Amino acid sequence: MKSKFLLVFACSLFFILLGCKQNSENNSAPFSASANSVKYAKGLEIYKYDGYSILKVTKPWPEATSGFNYILKEKNGIIPDSLKQFMVISVPIQSIVVTSTTHIPSLEMLNVEKTLIGFPSTNFISSAKTRKRIDAGKVREVGINESLNTEVLIDIKPDIIVSFGINNTNPTIDNLQKSGLKVLINGDWTEQTPLGKAEWIKFFGALYGLDAKANALFTTIENNYKNALALAEKTTQKPTVLSGAMFQDQWYVPQGESWVSVFLKDAKSDYLWKDSKGFGSLSLPFETILDKAQNATFWIAPGDFTSLKQMSDSNPHYSEFSSFKNKKVYSYAINKGAKGGILYFELASARPDLVLRDLIKIFHPELLPNYKSFFFQKLE
Repeated sequence: MKSKFLLVFACSLFFILLGCKQNSENNSAPFSASANSVKYAKGLEIYKYDGYSILKVTKPWPEATSGFNYILKEKNGIIPDSLKQFMVISVPIQSIVVTSTTHIPSLEMLNVEKTLIGFPSTNFISSAKTRKRIDAGKVREVGINESLNTEVLIDIKPDIIVSFGINNTNPTIDNLQKSGLKVLINGDWTEQTPLGKAEWIKFFGALYGLDAKANALFTTIENNYKNALALAEKTTQKPTVLSGAMFQDQWYVPQGESWVSVFLKDAKSDYLWKDSKGFGSLSLPFETILDKAQNATFWIAPGDFTSLKQMSDSNPHYSEFSSFKNKKVYSYAINKGAKGGILYFELASARPDLVLRDLIKIFHPELLPNYKSFFFQKLE
């Protein structure tokens, strides 16, 4: 999990982010008139048929040239011969190992968290509900993402392991599959829109035969997000916004086409790097940031700092920004789990409606006078 946190930091310092050689060369399964039930996610497709479904992960990692087909077989379902070349999984599954904290909310929202039997680096999990199961010894530690513990995974024998990839090479996952374990790649972190990320709850819904429930949960989140968008449209004010912080000798800001930038735009703010091209992060020297953002009204997500003093102790130059001087710096890092995991990294991608409301509350408090922020807190 540590590698994903570093990836998230390097990409944007704001939001939350292995590989394998599966049967990905042939990604063209026969589809009839069944409609794809996914609306926003660009890397996920789900097609339902009588007795089985086809779960397609079309963008498992950035720059992927092919994806994966997983065939979800219901009880007594008959799989066409043309699909037997792909991994077949009997659903609903009864046990699972996931490898990213971003997968935990989907399990809990679907009320199937009791099927989680393993996770790498369990201290990163913030949810009180799942932490209780970890403390009770019901969720095994399975190593770290870069080197999953094959012996433990073979011992606990999950129905499936859900991993994520940065490329198509990972010897550990190859070994797991050679040992008879089924590894699925989840590409939720590659999505670049808030609703696109959140829609990956349907990936887990399909695995548990809970498609209808996953669809209903997502529809609620979608409607909440749209309602927040409509509320933000009532203002004509767009305060200027800075994001990110220094990492080593560079400042990383979210690029203009990134997930982060979408949130800031939807919350009706003027993000100062909104016109930059790209979906990740932009690495800039401090002087460039100061020249452009010294007078920005707000500073959102300054790394993992939890106080203004902590920021100034780390880098005295932070105090040169107006947003710092005026105490208009807001962080996601205050709300942590029992072992220090940041809740935002775990839950934000599943609940973009809460993120958007938080930002609207910060930028336009008059629109949400009675709303209490969920993720973001003002630094003191």
